Amino acid sequence: MTETIEAAKKAAAIQAVAEHFDPSATHVGIGSGTTIVYVVEAIKDRSTNPQIRFVPTGYQSRQVIIQAGLTPIAFDSLPDNVMLDVAFDGADEVDEELNCIKGGGACLFQEKLVAERARKFVCVADYRKNQSRLLTNWPTIPIEVAPISVPNVLKSLQTIGSTNPKLRTTLLEKSGPLKTDQDFFIIDAPFPALLTSADVAAGKGKGDGTDGKWEVNRLSQVIKEITGVLEVGIFSGLNGVDAEALRVKEGSLRTVTGGQKPVAVYFGMQDGSVQVRKANE
Repeated sequence: MTETIEAAKKAAAIQAVAEHFDPSATHVGIGSGTTIVYVVEAIKDRSTNPQIRFVPTGYQSRQVIIQAGLTPIAFDSLPDNVMLDVAFDGADEVDEELNCIKGGGACLFQEKLVAERARKFVCVADYRKNQSRLLTNWPTIPIEVAPISVPNVLKSLQTIGSTNPKLRTTLLEKSGPLKTDQDFFIIDAPFPALLTSADVAAGKGKGDGTDGKWEVNRLSQVIKEITGVLEVGIFSGLNGVDAEALRVKEGSLRTVTGGQKPVAVYFGMQDGSVQVRKANE
């Protein structure tokens, strides 16, 4: 099973890079997780431009970039007017509308920064992550919070319908809560499977939690508004292409830079094939 999963990740990474990595790019975002190792390998095989700078989403992805002989640059070192040409990252689960849950590896804040700074975010995953609705197989929403706010956030999550949200601890529980690269904590919050916007339009639920069902975007917004929450591990709303169109249309009235959702998701399948799901299809 492990060999099948790793082969699926590698196949998805190779195809995603082949279709979205441009050797003439100047800045490329690199996400976190086991799948990204294969993405960086594929980029190294195709890259002919030593001037490309790679922006990692955390410590692990920075090490992968360095070990591949590529050049990392910190996110906060990017010039103000520079957008990433593309960002590659994984996901813990992806639904039919390309909404994602991320944060299983505790890098969700920097992952979202990088995704929103990219002209396009391309997601690479294996077949297990391909679900019709979020929270079908993946059990919780990761939420990055200020340590002092943990009791308040836990209580607020229970109020809006999360069953038994928990503070994530290290593998050695005696070592205490797991810390992110920002020295924040992670809360993992279970909810019933989330509705898509199409579900709400079809009358399958209100989506505002009053009937026990939350729509992806609504839940993300409500959690983000809880005092003490730095970021929510739901990647929804706009993708990079749609965000660019909105910026052109509304100009300075919009503070949005890029999109949280991928423009395409590459799922490596059990039989060695790759299933591609694209935005607006």
